[in-house]
Amino acid sequence: MKEIIHLDVLYKKLSHNHEITVYETTELYGEKGLFRVMQFSNTAVQGAVDLNHPQRIVFEYPRAIIHLMELNDPSFEDVFVIGHGIGTIAGHFTDKRFKIAELDAQVVEFSRTFFGYDQDNVTVGDGRRILEKEAPDAYDYIILDAFTEQGTPLHLISWEFFKMTKEKLDSEGSLIMNLMGKSEHDHLINAIHTTLREEFAYVTTFSLPSEGAADIQNIIMIGRDKPIRFQARQMADFHEITLGEGHILRDTDA
Repeated sequence: MKEIIHLDVLYKKLSHNHEITVYETTELYGEKGLFRVMQFSNTAVQGAVDLNHPQRIVFEYPRAIIHLMELNDPSFEDVFVIGHGIGTIAGHFTDKRFKIAELDAQVVEFSRTFFGYDQDNVTVGDGRRILEKEAPDAYDYIILDAFTEQGTPLHLISWEFFKMTKEKLDSEGSLIMNLMGKSEHDHLINAIHTTLREEFAYVTTFSLPSEGAADIQNIIMIGRDKPIRFQARQMADFHEITLGEGHILRDTDA
C-alpha cells in the first residue's frame, strides 16, 4: 500500500520576480518527516526547515558551504550574501556580521513570517549594485546563492563581477557560489570556472553524486588567493570535480 504524502499550501503569492509558494509536506526528496518549504514557480526549492528538528540544516549545499567557511578562515567575521532564501547560513552564524542582498522583498517577508528569520541584516535590491558600494577589503566571505527561472543571473558570473568581488574581499577572503548545472560537459559551468580563475589563484569545484552526467544539480565553486582546504567527510556528500576549459564571461554577454 503506497503511503500518502500530505501537502498543505500555507501561502502563495506572485511577486515582481517569482510566484512564491510556502507549503508543508510529509516527504521531501524521499525523506519522511514534516517540512516547511519555500519554492518558486519553476519548482526550484529555495529553502526548507525540518519542523521536527528546526535547528537541523536540511540541504547538503549549505552544510558544505558552512564547512568551507569554518575550515578556510576559522576566525572570519564579515560575510556578504547575494540571495537570501530563508536565511539558512546567516541564521546558523548568529555571532557573525552578515549583510544580505535580496532582490525580492516578498522572499524576505516570507523568511520572517514562515521560517522565523529574525535578523535585521537584509537589504532589498540587486546584489551586485549593493556590493559595489561596500568598502574594499571589507569581507572575509562573499556568498552567491541567487537564482531566477533562467538560473544564476549573468551579471553575477561575469569577469567584471568577479573582479569587483576580489576587491571587496580581504587577503584571506573567498567567493563561494551555489550554482545549478551538470558535473560534466556543462558549457556554462566550465565558463564560470574559467572566468573565476582569471581573478583567483585557486578555484575548486564540488558536485553531488548523480546517476547521470546530464543531471542538473547543485554545484559549489570557491575561489580565493590562498590554497583551498576541505575535509571530504564534512562536505555533505559533495565531491571535488574537474572541469573543462570554457570561455571568459563578460558583462557584454548578458
